[in-house]
Amino acid sequence: MAETITIEVARYRPEQEGEPTLQSYEVPFSKDWVVLDALNYIKDHVDGSLSFRWSCRMGVCGSCGMTVNGEPKLTCATFLSHYLPGPIRVEPLQNFPVVRDLIIEMTDFLEKLQSVKPWIVREDDPAPAKGEFLQTPEQLDNYKQFSMCINCMICYAACPVYGLDPQFAGPAAIALAQRYNLDSRDQGEQERMDVLSQHEGIWGCTFVGECTEVCPKNVDPAGAIQQYKLAATKEWFKSFLMPWSKP
Repeated sequence: MAETITIEVARYRPEQEGEPTLQSYEVPFSKDWVVLDALNYIKDHVDGSLSFRWSCRMGVCGSCGMTVNGEPKLTCATFLSHYLPGPIRVEPLQNFPVVRDLIIEMTDFLEKLQSVKPWIVREDDPAPAKGEFLQTPEQLDNYKQFSMCINCMICYAACPVYGLDPQFAGPAAIALAQRYNLDSRDQGEQERMDVLSQHEGIWGCTFVGECTEVCPKNVDPAGAIQQYKLAATKEWFKSFLMPWSKP
């Protein structure tokens, strides 16, 4: 069993460097350690200037998404033992500007997320007579898978469409829009359709499927996008054949 393992970390300090470089660190190896443990060891015991994001360490918050040996991963769920004998290369998520070291700029993602209104939209009285909107297990199952998204942005790092066209709304935003469209309590489907039926919305997706492959929560963003395309196509035919029925 190895006693140590080499971690090659992308370093980018804009006040010192014009582009990222790799810096190697030797860290203790433990079969129970994940990549995030190694980064925290470096931060605490070797180089306090190393910058990265993390929070829960439980695969819930989505903060610690990074590129590990070329693949987007949650570093809190990626074991060092999977990469023996090493080295392990850790870089920021691709397709995003880098602020410092392993920290990416999230503004574009957050704006896209907000544009699809990932919350329950009500046109009627938001407070029902009994104080809550009841759902059957079947109604919950309609959207539960898409509700598991933790906004880790790993799907954006894997998406070749977003890499080529930053105007593309992206997998997570569309999957979360579909999550609320399928929610029996929501009435905002048309508002989201107006946003996502454009080229930079659902039609920008070429169905490569990498977003679903890398999703750590099995959300299946590619499936959500295909569902959305089908719904948009049905709406278009309906508006074409029965223009008077369009709201």
